[in-house]
Amino acid sequence: MTHKDQQQLGKTLWDIADNLRGAMNADDFRDYMLSFLFLRYLSGTYEEAAKKELGKDYPTTDLFITVEKSALEIEVEKRIRQQGTTSHKNVPIEKTKKVATSPLSKWYVENGDEIQEFEKQMRRKVHYVIQPDHLWSNISEMARTQHPDLLVTLEAGFRYIENESFESTFQGLFSEINLNSEKLGKTAAERNKKLCSIIQKIAEGIADFSSDADTLGDAYEYLIGQFAAGSGKKAGEFYTPQQISSILSEIVTLDSQEPSTGKKNKLDKVLDMACGSGSLLLNVRKRMKDNGGSIGKIYGQEKNITTYNLARMNMLLHGIKDTEFEIFHGDTLENSWGLLNEMNPSKKIEFDAIVANPPFSLRWEPNDTLAEDFRFKSYGLAPKSAADFAFLLHGFHFLGKEGTMAIILPHGVLFRGGAEERIRTKLLKDNHIDTVIGLPSNLFYSTGIPVCILVLKKCKKFDDVLFINAAEHYKPGKRQNTLREGENGESNDIQKIIETYQFRPDHIERYSRRVSLNEIETNGYNLNISRYVSTTEEEEIIDLKEVNNKLTAINESIKANTDKHNEFLKELGLKPI
Repeated sequence: MTHKDQQQLGKTLWDIADNLRGAMNADDFRDYMLSFLFLRYLSGTYEEAAKKELGKDYPTTDLFITVEKSALEIEVEKRIRQQGTTSHKNVPIEKTKKVATSPLSKWYVENGDEIQEFEKQMRRKVHYVIQPDHLWSNISEMARTQHPDLLVTLEAGFRYIENESFESTFQGLFSEINLNSEKLGKTAAERNKKLCSIIQKIAEGIADFSSDADTLGDAYEYLIGQFAAGSGKKAGEFYTPQQISSILSEIVTLDSQEPSTGKKNKLDKVLDMACGSGSLLLNVRKRMKDNGGSIGKIYGQEKNITTYNLARMNMLLHGIKDTEFEIFHGDTLENSWGLLNEMNPSKKIEFDAIVANPPFSLRWEPNDTLAEDFRFKSYGLAPKSAADFAFLLHGFHFLGKEGTMAIILPHGVLFRGGAEERIRTKLLKDNHIDTVIGLPSNLFYSTGIPVCILVLKKCKKFDDVLFINAAEHYKPGKRQNTLREGENGESNDIQKIIETYQFRPDHIERYSRRVSLNEIETNGYNLNISRYVSTTEEEEIIDLKEVNNKLTAINESIKANTDKHNEFLKELGLKPI
């Protein structure tokens, strides 16, 4: 499927969401919409795996099964017959009926003794099991026919996937999806009707599109972005705009010592310690894969339970196996993740690339215990009013010697005093700050303030700091500014930032400059970008003597021409001027 088709699918699904959510907030409706899209992906993947596993035993024809009629169905049929003709009344009522079904449902009915072994194999190979009744094909058919048990079936399906799957990948995955919320309707019947409408429209919307991981994954990312745009400040909890994500991803995939030589061939471990929906991690992975490189495992941490579930869904929906990623639910600053809490330095996990867009200037509660924490002990604690440097130091502690870290932070970290100044100074003296990139304002959904990207390395080749002032290079928008991408003859703001970082020129007028540590020291280790790369145009130097001569010549010319004019007026007998 082409990129255009993928975008069209995303837009189709967004239009459905926008029309169906009614008075519901975008961030509330998001969880339902994305969960159903995820179930569609899981079902398709599972059915393909089942078809491969069962081989020639997978039903392909006569997709009907015989089931017993319920007592209510038999009673209703009796009443109908009593109102019919005499001959019709004498025909015996069949106690069974044929119903259309999915291939897997038919196989389950006909092979009851083999179900347990089949599911064991599916857990081993695809790491989860979906019962036939819970497959998207059945759920969407129930929605189309407005089946009164849709809500109950869907709820049972979510819980089965969570609790009966392999290890812990799916545990609690749908825990935040409240199908009995009054936001869907006040009564169970109303909620069931609303769910039928939503699912039917989604099924119709994606019917003409491919359901592979790339297509649905891109549609999922598109929807996350659209929901973020409608969520205002709440979007900062889960989404980094793709343009910013692209810059960070390109930077950390380039060779750390010689970026000009291009991308690394392999990244063994990648971390985002405030991963939100996981888009940054996925962007790093995609760029490595697109360049023919390989990536080992990606790691993320997220405090918000709903966003944590979003991230896991996002990983799986992009076709990433549960052995290829690990997302941990917990507070990054408290460092409750056992993986990152190894006290033995020789066993400490290190990452080849670290990316992060943590919450800006988050208030936190530093204490004496944290002061002795291995992440902060050498640098000191970030102030209570802003945890920006706490996030930075957390990630930096786990950065490998040949790794690159790129983190988005508010501009305040560049110049604020006190504890932040002490941390910044030590990082500079130790030659760990590689590049400072200033971005335009109003690029993020969650804030209008301009932000910066700090690039850090444990072992730097260069003993200076590269400053890039990209604050004035963007396309203004009504609600949000964007970086230009070279379309329709425009400049490519993203590419300019990346290439400037990659090739590290000494100086680009009003855009970038390599600055020695001595110069930074003379400025009190203040990293305010405008001190080193000013975007203001120099005022033209005015030569007052030359200006005076020009004015004198002009006055003389005026006098000469006025005298000549008056001569003509005199000849005509008119009053001179």
